[in-house]
Amino acid sequence: MTHLLPRFIRTNPSLALFALLATAFSGFGQTFFISVFGSSLRHEFALSNAAYGSYYSLATLGSALVLLRLGTIVDRWSLANTITLALALLGASGLLLGLAPHWLLLIPGFFLGRLGGQGMMTHIGFTAASRYFDRDRGKVMALTVSGLPLSEALLPAAGGLILAAWGWRAPWLLAAGFLLLLALPLMRWLSRDAAHPETVRAQAAQDDTGGGSGFTRRQALRDPGLYMILPGALAVPFTVTAILFHQTAIAELRGWPLETIALAFSGYALGHFAMLFVAGPTVDRIGARKALMIGLYPMAAGLVVMAMTHANWTPFLYLALVGMSQGFAGTAGNALWPERYGIGHIGAIRSLAQALMVLSTASSPILAGLLLDAGTTPGGLALGFAGGTVLASLLIGLAPDVKPPHAEPP
Repeated sequence: MTHLLPRFIRTNPSLALFALLATAFSGFGQTFFISVFGSSLRHEFALSNAAYGSYYSLATLGSALVLLRLGTIVDRWSLANTITLALALLGASGLLLGLAPHWLLLIPGFFLGRLGGQGMMTHIGFTAASRYFDRDRGKVMALTVSGLPLSEALLPAAGGLILAAWGWRAPWLLAAGFLLLLALPLMRWLSRDAAHPETVRAQAAQDDTGGGSGFTRRQALRDPGLYMILPGALAVPFTVTAILFHQTAIAELRGWPLETIALAFSGYALGHFAMLFVAGPTVDRIGARKALMIGLYPMAAGLVVMAMTHANWTPFLYLALVGMSQGFAGTAGNALWPERYGIGHIGAIRSLAQALMVLSTASSPILAGLLLDAGTTPGGLALGFAGGTVLASLLIGLAPDVKPPHAEPP
């Protein structure tokens, strides 16, 4: 049967599926799933919108800080052990939220979910795609990224149906059972033949594949180009989170029916998913850095459309363009780190990028909210984000090439 699979999957189908499912299972700790239960949690524990949002932001920020340290274990632990820890954190989050008798337990519940889901699960999936696939890395990365729209399509709908039938606690308890009893054995089985990261690093240093033994995180931090590339790598999650979080407020200011916004998200999901088929081959052909530059422009164009037009069709077009950048830049951005810094210490370097991404998604809704409260129009907000996106793309092009690192202990 494996001969029917594409070549880039055929080299290691178990690990390709592992990387895809790791990002898909991260959905249990992503905002698009947790937000389904927002009104139920606020009502159950008599929380204001501000209090609920503050607890969630606090948990998200804390998870980003812990991820900086915890994320490095993917360079030292076996793949089976790292995925066990991540799924245990995510499962514990489901149990804690599903059984919480008091609002105080929401904070550690959110923290474990954000750390295990948005933090560790996506980090492990993208690191596995980077470490175990030298050829066609862009296509494998696109496959890995596709776990996110798959999760977006299934989990909120399933969670909402279960909530309507059995209440808000049931989805969390069922999620915990699924993660610990089904997902955990499956992921350990899929990772059974994965070489230990230290073995991969030693082999890479010996035969100079995958970028040799690669940069340590300390060496990468001394690369001036890193600080010119990071704004582009963070531009899409930063902007998308801000825009989507305040989408209903923007719709009210523009006079768009909420039903229109809900339908327009289908265009966002379609653009996200469709662009994955283009992004992978493009990364393999022209490199991740150039691909990331190109991938930011659909979002910039979508934001200009949002700023300049007020018609009811506007959300469909601009969200579709934003979704295209989500798929394209997600693939190119995650392929960029092994391309630039090698795979020897890719876990430590990716954990830095992942933590900064989490921090950016925690801060951008606050920034956008302050600007809207200060009187900034949706059009002005969109043009500001569009200008920042174009500037971030230009900075990627101006970043100097990296020089091979000197030998240094991790």
